[in-house]
Amino acid sequence: MATQFITGNQLNHELEQLFENAERRLVLISPYIRLHERYASVLKAKLGNDKLEISVVFGKNEEDPSRSMHKVDLAFFMQFPNIEIRYEPRLHAKYYASDDVGIITSMNLYRYSQDHNIEAGVRMEATSPEAGLANKLIGRSDMEGVAYDYFDRVIKQAEPIYKKEPEYEKVMFGLSRKYLGSKVTMDIVDTFFTRKPKEERATVAKPVVAAAPVVPPPMQAARPAGYCIRLGTPIPFDVQRPLCDAAYASWSRYKDENYSEKFCHYSGEVSNGQTSVSKPILRKHWTEAKAKYKF
Repeated sequence: MATQFITGNQLNHELEQLFENAERRLVLISPYIRLHERYASVLKAKLGNDKLEISVVFGKNEEDPSRSMHKVDLAFFMQFPNIEIRYEPRLHAKYYASDDVGIITSMNLYRYSQDHNIEAGVRMEATSPEAGLANKLIGRSDMEGVAYDYFDRVIKQAEPIYKKEPEYEKVMFGLSRKYLGSKVTMDIVDTFFTRKPKEERATVAKPVVAAAPVVPPPMQAARPAGYCIRLGTPIPFDVQRPLCDAAYASWSRYKDENYSEKFCHYSGEVSNGQTSVSKPILRKHWTEAKAKYKF
């Protein structure tokens, strides 16, 4: 593996080359994304490559995610035939990777950063074409492989908001495939950019129970309200299942019960990483919650 420290114009050049040479895999992880015209121009040439699998992760600004990724750039990425876009509010790292090259850097994928800031990074390259993506997928011990595996976990743990996948038809007796087009398999972009900030979601009032019963008692045995520890959305209170269906689908890929989450299952307030599947309730609320719900 070749490792190189890069700065300034060289960093900009290497990133541009990374985008240009990507044929099978492209990873863009940056808290802030506002594409420079140079990068956008290079990426436009990839719009017809249905085999290029692209993962984009951005973060920060939970009160207004559009400050982290401009909607113009979001619309640009949504044109690609094989892409997923995810959001991670705790993201601070910047990592860009293609088939056999990875760059860890201080620079956001942001036009101002490229033109004005003092930035630096480390470029890592596999020693041979055979040591590319296939080896990464089965686990590698060198620096590039370790970085790729780590950021692959970051991608999978981030909240998915958009995904488009190519569809194929088998031809030549199954020996080849014909690209038919791409299908959007997930799209919560509109609701994601208009939903309330987490502080407001965390203080959503619990349902008020009517003084007089309006249905027979057996139908009133509703489970108490809780909150998803990853997304903060209201769900039934259950310390054994503190994740909503969408969050559980992401969590189940690794099933790390100690992975730091964002909200308290009991109060819905921001937990700052102090909750997890194994400990879904903030310590200050544990006694109260246990006495109230007798779990």
